[in-house]
Amino acid sequence: MRRRLLRHRRLVGAVALGGVAIAAFVLAYFEPQKLFVDDKVAEAVPVATAVRTLSAGMFRSHEHATAGRALVIATAGGRRYVRFEDFETSNGPALKVYLSAASASGPGDRFDDRFVDLGDLKGNVGSQNYAIPADVRLDGYRSVVVWCKRFSVAFAAAPL
Repeated sequence: MRRRLLRHRRLVGAVALGGVAIAAFVLAYFEPQKLFVDDKVAEAVPVATAVRTLSAGMFRSHEHATAGRALVIATAGGRRYVRFEDFETSNGPALKVYLSAASASGPGDRFDDRFVDLGDLKGNVGSQNYAIPADVRLDGYRSVVVWCKRFSVAFAAAPL
């Protein structure tokens, strides 16, 4: 009887340990807690004597509902930026901002075929700026994309 009880205790312990390991993996890899946390950003337009808008477009939702406007702006000094205004999307793991050669309407698996990585998404809510490298020719890119690198999906895209 004691031997049987000991065997069941080991089985219950092994199952519990497996459950904890699976829960830890899910929390670390999928980061579901980010669905309940907003990272808010409120960056001002880059300071310059004159800023002109080179292009602008509204975000189109792909894998997650997204709203806001993306602009490409240039300062008098020649620096260029992608600017998000009134931006809002879901939070998620490993979100990046890309300039993409693909059209903003998709298909979604084309956004990462030819792109320029502008960096990590600063926040899933609010206005924010992303510097465009000086050597990037904008005529080769048709959209700005919020890309989830971990799952290879577009959250949203805006035409340029």
